[in-house]
Amino acid sequence: MNNVDLSLYLVTDNSDDEEKFLKTIEEAILGGVTVVQIREKTADTLDFYNLAVKVKEITTKYDVDLIINDRVDVALAIDADGVHVGQSDMPCDITRKLIGEDKILGVSAATIEEAKKAENDGADYIGTGAVFPTSTKDDAPSITKQDLIDIVKSINIPVVAIGGITLENASELKDTGIAGLSLVSAIMGADNPKKASEKLLNIFNS
Repeated sequence: MNNVDLSLYLVTDNSDDEEKFLKTIEEAILGGVTVVQIREKTADTLDFYNLAVKVKEITTKYDVDLIINDRVDVALAIDADGVHVGQSDMPCDITRKLIGEDKILGVSAATIEEAKKAENDGADYIGTGAVFPTSTKDDAPSITKQDLIDIVKSINIPVVAIGGITLENASELKDTGIAGLSLVSAIMGADNPKKASEKLLNIFNS
C-alpha cells in the first residue's frame, strides 16, 4: 500500500482565475494541506493538462502529493502522484493496472460494500461522504456519522471524510477514526486559505 498523509486533503474547484487558483493552492499548502486533488469536470484535456503542470510545480516544491480526479491520462501525462476515481469513473482495478503499483489510488465510496470492493481492487484510501450538505457536488450521496464510522471499521485502508466540512463542523468528525478531512469550499473559498488550512488542521489534530 502506498503511504500518503491524508490529514488535510484539498480538492480544487473550478479555475476561472488561474493566478488566484494557483496562489490559493500554494497558500493552503503553506497552511498545512497534505494532499492536493485537482478536480476539473468541465475542462478540455489540453486545459486540464496545462493547469495540472502548473499545480505540480507547486506541489513538488513543497513535497505534497498531487492527485488527479478521474483523468488517468492527465495523471500519467504529468506524472502525478496518483488518481482518484468515483463509482461512475474508470473501475478501480482497471485504474490500478493503468497507473501501476507505485501510484496512489483513491476511490469514492458511500457504502461498506463499495469501500470493501475498492480495497479489494487495489485502492490505497477511500473518500467517503457527503458527511454534511454540500454545494460543490450536487450528486454526492449523503451519509450519517454512524455510516462513516461503520465504513472506517469495515476496511483496513484509510478513509477521508468529504462533503460540506467547515471550520464550524469539522470537530464533529473527531471520534470517527478517519485519516483526514477533505475540503473544497472551506479552503478554496476562504479569504485567507493559509489561515483556514491551519485552523482546520488544528481541529483535526487536537
